[in-house]
Amino acid sequence: MQTRRAARAAAVLAVLLLPGCSVRQLAVREIGSAVAGGGDTFASDDDPELVKAAAPFSLKLMESLLAQDPGNDALLLAAARGFTEYTYAFVQPEADAQEATDFAAAQAARARAKRLYLRARDYGLRGLSVRHPGFAAALAAHPAQAAAGAVKNDVPLLYWTAAAWGAAIAVAKDDPALVADLPKIEAMIERAVALDEAWDHGALHAFLISYETVRAGRDAADRSRREFERAVALSGGRLAAPYVSFAEAVPLQRQQPAEFRRLLEQALAIDPDADPPDRLANLVAQRRARWLLSRMDDLFLQPQPPTSP
Repeated sequence: MQTRRAARAAAVLAVLLLPGCSVRQLAVREIGSAVAGGGDTFASDDDPELVKAAAPFSLKLMESLLAQDPGNDALLLAAARGFTEYTYAFVQPEADAQEATDFAAAQAARARAKRLYLRARDYGLRGLSVRHPGFAAALAAHPAQAAAGAVKNDVPLLYWTAAAWGAAIAVAKDDPALVADLPKIEAMIERAVALDEAWDHGALHAFLISYETVRAGRDAADRSRREFERAVALSGGRLAAPYVSFAEAVPLQRQQPAEFRRLLEQALAIDPDADPPDRLANLVAQRRARWLLSRMDDLFLQPQPPTSP
């Protein structure tokens, strides 16, 4: 890992010292494309703490390259994804864990999570605006009409932009300006589903598990369950995140401890090593599942039986 970091840093330094703007820009574009495609290395890692320590360097490297090549849509997508994943996996859980013992620290961690999610959102919007000039302004004025212009190749950018935006709202529900942005998120996700609903093993439906509980309309729990079932079907039941998301979205809110426990135990029964490209995501989701199970006495009004080892 240290050797790879040193090599990347040396490459960036060499590029910045290159004479001639066109040569430097070409080299930056080449390195940026390589960095943008490097997310799979993190995704298959089996040590979340190692990734937690390494990710900030990678994210700042992306930002350094974007300063030289601001129109690199592949790098903008990687930044939107990277900042969202890092914040969800490592920053937001700190706030949740600290809330019971240090409320001020928890609030500070949530404020940081909000800033990082919005940074991710802005990179996503920039990427969509590179592909579709004026996209961000059009989305603000007419969300559905702006999203309708997106094509299948835009689905990853639509997803990560919406995911970052929705996560920012989730950690800052007291920010009315952010909450008012929900129609923009909804427009992007609905367009992405229409273009490629099976993308990334059902990630769009996994997002909608939680989103359905805040979307306007009736029968939110039933809609959330349908999204959960679709996400599980598209992932072949190999991803832990849909089980954890649905457990928090419906059984927790309805105070149904038996189903809550069952879903989290299903998440924990998944073998992360069986699907290496999703190993890290499964490990992170399973860590949250264990934390939620350990807090059942606080989360549910009625006393809970001890968790089996």
